[in-house]
Amino acid sequence: MRILISGQHGQVSTELQHRLGAVGELIVPGRDQLNLAQREQIRQQVRHIRPDLIINAAAYTAVDQAEDDAAAAFAVNAEGPGILAEEALALGIPLIHYSTDYVFDGSKTEPYDETDAPHPLGVYGKSKLAGEQAITAVNGQHLILRTSWVYSTHGRNFLLTMQRLLQEKPELRIVADQIGAPTWAGTIANSTLALIERWKAGQAGAWGTYHLTAQGHTSWFGFAQAIGEALQAQEKPCARLLPIPTSDYPTPTARPLNSRLDCTRLQREWGVSQPDWQTALRECLAGQA
Repeated sequence: MRILISGQHGQVSTELQHRLGAVGELIVPGRDQLNLAQREQIRQQVRHIRPDLIINAAAYTAVDQAEDDAAAAFAVNAEGPGILAEEALALGIPLIHYSTDYVFDGSKTEPYDETDAPHPLGVYGKSKLAGEQAITAVNGQHLILRTSWVYSTHGRNFLLTMQRLLQEKPELRIVADQIGAPTWAGTIANSTLALIERWKAGQAGAWGTYHLTAQGHTSWFGFAQAIGEALQAQEKPCARLLPIPTSDYPTPTARPLNSRLDCTRLQREWGVSQPDWQTALRECLAGQA
């Protein structure tokens, strides 16, 4: 099986490359070869490679920058995925695509499930929602996997930023009223592998949109505390943490206060579940050591 993965150096793509080699030949072109902002390049590459499965792990993820760069965000997050879906349909193959909790506004008091109406707050969320809609409109075999608060031991993410700042600063003020599930990119890759294996074994569930995050939830403050405790266990310096409200940390784009996603449909339809966020964090950190 030939698997085309976009987003060569991204957090999720890197973890996919570590795990999927056993199930097929991985083709992971760089951005110069497969740029989701280049429509014709996408079509040419997919038709040349002729994969058996496409996994779109590329995205425009600069949430605040997207407010001033909407055209680029929509090109990569909406138009590109739509073209991938069209090419996948033409080949008669599935597309796996990753989306985000940012398609919701965070006003719901309970975890969001797949039946809840999206209402993104900013350009990034709107572009990701448009990508979901473009893929769905093609009506081919697809999995749209919404996740949240992705981190890993490479790239730019909250884990690496906190590890650095906790050792550099005497005190850090961290937002405590945004709630979600920190999700290790390795968890996403493990679940993707399980989904592929079920599909190949003829045990696929329904195609469509699913939520895929670590189990449980915390705040950014709680996530920072857990990272700090791991540093202290290694006898490394750790800043004092102070919880603050979102209002004390203004950003160009509003963030959802509630980013919790209900993942029971993925378990029910595909038999795939995720570990709790604390367990996944320990596994991630063990690989970093």
